[in-house]
Amino acid sequence: MKPLPAFMQLAAPVRDALARARPVVALESTIITHGMPWPVNFETARAAEHAVREAGATPATIALLDGMIRVGLTEAELEGLAQAAAQDATALRKCSVRDLAPALIQTDSGGTTVAATMRIAARVGIAWFATGGIGGVHRGAQDSFDQSADLLELARSPVGVICAGPKAILDLGLTLEVLETQGVPVLGYGTDELPAFWSRSSGFPVDARLDSPAAIAATAAAHWSLGAPGGLLITQPVPAEHELPAREVEVYIQRALRQAADAGVTGKAVTPYLLERVLEATGGACLRSNQALMVANARLAGEAAVAYGALGAASTVQIPC
Repeated sequence: MKPLPAFMQLAAPVRDALARARPVVALESTIITHGMPWPVNFETARAAEHAVREAGATPATIALLDGMIRVGLTEAELEGLAQAAAQDATALRKCSVRDLAPALIQTDSGGTTVAATMRIAARVGIAWFATGGIGGVHRGAQDSFDQSADLLELARSPVGVICAGPKAILDLGLTLEVLETQGVPVLGYGTDELPAFWSRSSGFPVDARLDSPAAIAATAAAHWSLGAPGGLLITQPVPAEHELPAREVEVYIQRALRQAADAGVTGKAVTPYLLERVLEATGGACLRSNQALMVANARLAGEAAVAYGALGAASTVQIPC
């Protein structure tokens, strides 16, 4: 690993695990700062870390605190970030890759998106990352050109990303097309079909089905041994008891899209706006679904990280120079 810049700090458990080549799983923090209300944001973050530990890996929640990139937070820091979001979410930055440098110079605090978390994880040598759902190509992108930085970062950072598929508010077909163009394998864990975040299926096939953490680890090792510069997307369906019917969700999404257009919501404000409208429409059911899929993904990421280490492959992956 290259020497870390002065503004990047590893928590002691994360630093020790990496030094000993033990499995580590990165976790993003926008679910805490911008994705969920208090106290669900804190409860979910804590449960996700616990699931990673139960799987035998070390959790590393990544966030910005007072102009420092922190890789690994204490429980008190998790709770403090969650409470700060509840008091005034606008005081916390939603940091994608392009936002990191300005946020550091301005000594801001905030949550890291999927793209930013991937970039930081790869920089410090963490090869596995769990999140709820990734960003992608927004509906109507042929007019707005609105496409998440998550997709490009998947092609750049060598990290295995465990999620419940792209967020259902997106254009899933176009999202898959971009991932194919970027050479990112889209894999299904226990499924032949791409999950759609709150729903277990989308109608779109995955590139390959994998049925065990060992298969995930072996596929990642093969991918990186071929010199692929980027990551893999491993999609796991939301637990069946927490699934929301796709047709019902689509009605809420269409309504939310109209509301966003009427309100003039654009850019990175679109995703949280749409998710909030769907949350209201489902009476909180989608929030419970979010919690369940996030914890399940964290557990699977931990299992994959352990299996990867057991292959005898290096448990960290560096960005090629």
